[in-house]
Amino acid sequence: MNPKPLINLFSILVMFFSISFLFPAVVSIVFKDSGLSIFLSTFLFVFLVGFFGWFFSKGASEDLGQKDGFILVTMFWLVLAVAGSIPFILSGMSYIDSFFESMSGITTTGATVITGLDSLPESLLFYRQLLQWMGGMGLIVLATAVMPMLGIGGGQLYKTEIPGAMNDNKFTPRLKDTAKALWVIYFGLTILCAFLYYFSGMSPFDAISHSMSTVSIGGFSTHDQSIGYFDSLFIEIICIVFMLLSALSFTLHYFALSLKKPLKYFYDPELRFFISIIVFLFIISVCINFFAGDRSTSARDLLFHSVSIITTTGFSIGNSSDWSPSIGFLFLIGAFIGACSGSVGGGVKSWRVLIMINYAYINLMKMVHPNAVISLKIGTKNVEPDVATSVWGFFSIYVISFVILLLALLVTGLDFESSFSAIGACLNNLGPGLGEVSQTYESVSSTGKAILAFAMILGRLEIFALLVLLTPLFWRK
Repeated sequence: MNPKPLINLFSILVMFFSISFLFPAVVSIVFKDSGLSIFLSTFLFVFLVGFFGWFFSKGASEDLGQKDGFILVTMFWLVLAVAGSIPFILSGMSYIDSFFESMSGITTTGATVITGLDSLPESLLFYRQLLQWMGGMGLIVLATAVMPMLGIGGGQLYKTEIPGAMNDNKFTPRLKDTAKALWVIYFGLTILCAFLYYFSGMSPFDAISHSMSTVSIGGFSTHDQSIGYFDSLFIEIICIVFMLLSALSFTLHYFALSLKKPLKYFYDPELRFFISIIVFLFIISVCINFFAGDRSTSARDLLFHSVSIITTTGFSIGNSSDWSPSIGFLFLIGAFIGACSGSVGGGVKSWRVLIMINYAYINLMKMVHPNAVISLKIGTKNVEPDVATSVWGFFSIYVISFVILLLALLVTGLDFESSFSAIGACLNNLGPGLGEVSQTYESVSSTGKAILAFAMILGRLEIFALLVLLTPLFWRK
């Protein structure tokens, strides 16, 4: 491990991150609220911390190894979550609530401890949305360019050459160019979403704010009622479209938009599987709702929430406590499956679930025909056995992590339904859960919030990147 170049890199990152506090400061000036001094003082403090770290570590020329990469990936989220909590602390929130809110934003989880959003200063509301937008931007590059280099997260897709996944033929020769291409697409989707929101009836402030949390699949809103505040079918349709777009692999967007290959969307097996899961769970939820005789929940509500929850966004247009309990758990299962690889969504990821299903099917066939030679394929591409083994290994650790975190949260006194859904929502970076956490996490104890914040970063880093740092073998020379 090379601490000096790591400190140098983190310091530069912190200095760049400090610039983000100037944007809500401008919003504060425009709306003449009380947030100007909070964000200016935060900017100065964070920038100076980064500057001094850079100054005392400049000149570091050692190359970063794979171990440094794991530390870099993990600390990226942790450092920004700590720095991002400062405005919340200065606004009067407790340390744990501030860290929880900041971690939820930067990991695009969308779980909140704040009530009364409609009465908060516009600058603080905008800052929450900006946190999610920056987290989503960082995640795209992390998931499609950095993590594969470390052999974690979606890195196995390099070996399988699955259509729509990052493979050995990177779409630009250098990481810098790759990041630039991804950011242009991400920024373009945000601008387009904001314009459509505005022309559908949102105020300029709400349109910009919600476009950032929609494209980042974050789920934060400027209103307690979330998207339901606007009570507009057109706004809901726009929201659904952009949630789906952001839940798809950004590699597909690159092929379609930059390389003029829109047919990539239709040939991608992961995309087809992801859409089929949404359609299937939506139909099941409508059937459950019909046989339960619930006339208060419409198909429109179920369609919006099926997309919002399965893409792990977390927006709402109604109160989930009015649903049949089975619908809530049905959608939560969908959130466990999650979005596509190379997207800003959370969950296990659709490609892993697709591989596990096909691998299980092959093993069943071999029980019936022991001498048969059946290869594992996703679409037209073969999947190597070690990749399937790695996916099942990931899923095993995922389930074990879920159970341990669930037991830890139950010890804090939270009931089973709320604990189960809270861990599921935070580990999958979804946000709202069921029971006591269906709206906010305000009632969760401080210890419980710390556990859930850990679950957020664990899910965001797809388990391995964080857990590997906790093994003694990692720290041996």
